[in-house]
Amino acid sequence: MPQAVNLEQNSWTRQLVTVKEQKFLTDTLYNTGILIVWDPAPYHAEIHEWYRKPDYSFFANYKAYRTRHLEQPFYILNPKMQWQLWDILQENSLEEIQPNPPSSGMLGIVIMMTLCDEVNVYEFLPSKRQTDICHYYQRYHDRACTMGAYHPLLFEKNLVKHVNQGQNELIYTHGKVTLPGFRNMHC
Repeated sequence: MPQAVNLEQNSWTRQLVTVKEQKFLTDTLYNTGILIVWDPAPYHAEIHEWYRKPDYSFFANYKAYRTRHLEQPFYILNPKMQWQLWDILQENSLEEIQPNPPSSGMLGIVIMMTLCDEVNVYEFLPSKRQTDICHYYQRYHDRACTMGAYHPLLFEKNLVKHVNQGQNELIYTHGKVTLPGFRNMHC
């Protein structure tokens, strides 16, 4: 679903780019950093199929934003990327995974692993402080945010734990995992 600024999955960010009340085109909050928008496509759909029928019609607002903010880095994530990541999750799992797109948190982790030599991620694997709060920026409680419902969160967490190069104790105490960038990953 369209996402920008923060790659978290919830109804607020899902509608961020497309709902006028979110003020995506006018709020200065969205004028800094690098923005990434994504929208789920059917499994392995070609990009022209997705472009003709996205889940959320965000292209008009994307174009309007780009016109107003020419210098602002703002990218559309290729819809194939989420399914390539899903394939990796499936390849590293012993059981069949429901074909639902990976979480935006996992997409963000993979994007950072592409750009950085090392990525430190906090509370993707919950620490002893685990709560039902879904996101750091709002007081929305739902256990499905940690345990998974729509997204293959359990499988994402297992893969992140497997790739972790940090100390397991740091996961328990601080929810911290240290992941290598793809340049430094040896398979």
